[in-house]
Amino acid sequence: MGLGAIDLNLLVALEALLEEKNVTHAGVRLSTSQSAMSGSLARLRRHFNDELLIRVGREYELTPLAERLLPVVQASLYKAEEALSLTRHFDPARSRQRFSVVMSDYVMTVFVEPLLRVIAAEAPGVRIDFHPIVDGQLETETHLRCHDLMIVPLGYQLPGVSEAVMHDRFVCLVDPGNPRLVDGRLSLRDLAEMPHAACAIGKSLTPADRQLETLGITPKVQVSTPGFSVLPFLVSGTDLVTLVPERLARRYEGFARCAVVEPPFPDVPLVEAMYWHHNRHADPAHSWLRETVRRVGASLSEPGVAASPAEPLITEPSAEPAIDDADDSHGDRAFPELSAAS
Repeated sequence: MGLGAIDLNLLVALEALLEEKNVTHAGVRLSTSQSAMSGSLARLRRHFNDELLIRVGREYELTPLAERLLPVVQASLYKAEEALSLTRHFDPARSRQRFSVVMSDYVMTVFVEPLLRVIAAEAPGVRIDFHPIVDGQLETETHLRCHDLMIVPLGYQLPGVSEAVMHDRFVCLVDPGNPRLVDGRLSLRDLAEMPHAACAIGKSLTPADRQLETLGITPKVQVSTPGFSVLPFLVSGTDLVTLVPERLARRYEGFARCAVVEPPFPDVPLVEAMYWHHNRHADPAHSWLRETVRRVGASLSEPGVAASPAEPLITEPSAEPAIDDADDSHGDRAFPELSAAS
């Protein structure tokens, strides 16, 4: 059957249906009604003489043919979009493009303001819809297809294309009156014994959590939140300690009752990266957005150690030293074998 005998728009519907494995979700993604997507699925089933999606319990699964079709359809649409974008031109000063960007509350706090200043100056008609990270977004490719960019910590191994855009490091936050705070410092024993307020994003540990784990410390988490921004207010007036990115800590230092404290271990870097789906890579508008994000990230001054994304964030110790030995007088040389990442 030649290409002229079928509606090529069905390929777009086919890709959405196979990736989402759900008629309603595919319709939302393509801004199409459920009945229209059901109609597209019926036409596709007749064309391929295959169910494509079969119900298993309350979910749908791909048939063997659908499993084989998915990568072929993805590659075909990517090539089609790449070919069509070759002659496109994007003028930011005249554009009224609307972008969708997912980022953590921490990135929103420190990155959005300078980004919006640049966009207001260069592309006043451009609109960006910012979305928070929700459960499950860091484990699948689906959300990369639904948004133009996701700015999340490097290391989540999201599929697609990625590039580091901002570096930070972790510091401790406590109430200034916390009795554990001696001469403005905390020890490893303090971190092992104090109750913690922690950030839980997805299923992965933060780099600071991994560092504590490496040191043999299991934090006594008394309260957890899905983001970093509320943590300074949980620390204020309590005996809690938390580890947060320094940029965020400095933002809240002036109006949340908390003290920024150097951690009693080598710097733990945090690298934020932008991720995007490969099907947007050649789009001129998307290229402009990535370049703008890249410039804003480069313009932010480094608060501490900058980490290379190609290197591991934590250097494993050759042995597990005891907290008592390492803490001695809050010494600067605690765990000297744990060299700071660079």
